[in-house]
This record gives sequence, C-alpha cells and structure tokens, in this order.
Amino acid sequence: MARKSYNEGCLAAHALDLIGDRWAILVLRELMLGPKRFSTIKSGLPGIATNVLTQRLEGLEAAGLLERRDLPPPSLGHTYALTAAGEGTRGILDALCRWGMRQPGYDPRKFISPTALMFSLFAFYIPAPKRLHAGFVMGDESFVAEAGPHGLTASVGAAEGDIILKGTGNEMSAVIYGRKPLATMVADGRIQASGDLAVGQALIDRFTLKA
Repeated sequence: MARKSYNEGCLAAHALDLIGDRWAILVLRELMLGPKRFSTIKSGLPGIATNVLTQRLEGLEAAGLLERRDLPPPSLGHTYALTAAGEGTRGILDALCRWGMRQPGYDPRKFISPTALMFSLFAFYIPAPKRLHAGFVMGDESFVAEAGPHGLTASVGAAEGDIILKGTGNEMSAVIYGRKPLATMVADGRIQASGDLAVGQALIDRFTLKA
C-alpha cells in the first residue's frame, strides 16, 4: 500500500510522512538499544499484526531509518538495526515520554516492553556522581547499563554488573518507579536479584517519574 503524504512543505509534516504511520515510532523504539530479530520486535509490540509489522519495517527501511543485517554463520536470518537517521529519533521518543507523563490517564499496569522500560530510564534519570553498573534480564531480552554523573548508557547485551535484576517489564517498572524498597520487592518474589542490593537500591533511587 502506497504511503499517504501530508503533501505539505512543513518540516513537521515531512517528519510525519516518515514516522507518522501507526506503530512506526514504536518499532523504532524497540530498536533503539540495539539490533533485533523480527520475532523479538514482535514480542515487544504484542498488539501489532504480523503483516503490519512487516509493512512498517519495509517502510522504515525504504525511508532510510533502519536496515537489515544478515547474521553471520552458523546463524540464519537477519536482524533489523537503526541507521544514523533512525537513531536520530531518540530525542523525539524522549520528549514523548516526558510529555506523556504530564498528561492524565497513564496506566502503568498496561503492558510495557523491556526496551520501553529501559528507554524510559533515559528520560527520568537523575544524575549522581558515583558510577553504577547493572544488568537487566526481562524474558528473552537482556541489557547492560551504566549510570554516572553525565548520564545513563544502556544497550542490548549480556546482563552484567554489580547488580543484576530479573523480571518482566512491568515488574521491573514497579521496582524502579514504585515506592517499595528493592529488598522488599525481592523478598516478595516480585523481582529476582543477584549482587549487591545496596547498589541496586542506589541505582533505583536515581529514577523518578517526573518530567
């Protein structure tokens, strides 16, 4: 199906011609921390139909926002990865997170993908001097993160660090943005942790849902 254009000289309209289709910006979100296979992208977007995801990936590739990368042998298939232009939408997603937090009706009980949860950390990170290294495991996805005085870095990769937290995206969200101490959440079985819980709590204390 041909893409419908706003057919305007407005730069905002031009941007929406590229990323304004339903699901498009969320597909970019799922790739923001690193390349993924089709099935992994789909698991992070449970509401999208398979054919629609295929269309969005093809459209975003045609727009130069992502690319397919063949996996090296003996692996089969390919992954999808953002181009430099695709990575440039990070600021848009960050602004949407901050703006959305100020609007009524947000329900944190709804499904949140592992990548969406990790990406929210960028928007709501409170800088602190000490560097903290942590790993996160959520289902089949794992991430490594480092927080320090100049910001937060996070990427897809084997979970490692002074503390490793395991749970679903929603469980992890409740731990990071909730009011209960990490030790309580671990004791209640809401989250699994290995490593120094004090480091984990110190990391969690650097995030708040305030825009």
